[in-house]
Amino acid sequence: MVAVTTSQLSCFSATNRHLLLSRRSLLCPTTLRPKCLPIVAMSLESGSKMKISASYTGGASSAKLDPILDDEQVVQPKRAAKIHDFCFGIPFGGMVLSGGLIGFIFSRNPATLGSGILFGGALLALSTFSLKIWRQGKSSLPFILGQAALAAVLLWKNLQTYLVTKKVFPTGFYAAVSATMICFYSYVLLSGGNPPPKKLKTSATVAS
Repeated sequence: MVAVTTSQLSCFSATNRHLLLSRRSLLCPTTLRPKCLPIVAMSLESGSKMKISASYTGGASSAKLDPILDDEQVVQPKRAAKIHDFCFGIPFGGMVLSGGLIGFIFSRNPATLGSGILFGGALLALSTFSLKIWRQGKSSLPFILGQAALAAVLLWKNLQTYLVTKKVFPTGFYAAVSATMICFYSYVLLSGGNPPPKKLKTSATVAS
């Protein structure tokens, strides 16, 4: 009888322990899996870091690809005149040269022929060189300055002659044309020189 009772008591105590453990597991489920929380926290933290880094790199790449923010792709427009100097410089030189020849024919004055050939030929040469340099895409500033200087000399010379002779033609006419050409050359210089050729404009736009 004693053995039977001890076996029953041991069975009863084992069942009580099993019930107590099951109750504790139901009341405190987190105690059975304490290692899950740091794993979940680490995964959430790593996911947030990946999202932040991805957004940062995406913003940086978009900033690099943005042509407005990129200083190298911003092309500043170059200031230039609306018309070239040789467009009026060549006709002006031809007019001075032909005027000297016609004046020599009617007046037989060698000074008229010499001034016409000297100034007219120089104006034609400077205008032609300016055209060639412009076609090469280079600056024709020295040739524009030379034409402006010759126009100023012609203005002073014809104005002095007009004050003495009081003749409107040809001295007064040449003085007025020379003054107009000085204003034109001043406009070209102040505007930034001749505009670039169309081929260079298209190549610059394609490169940009």
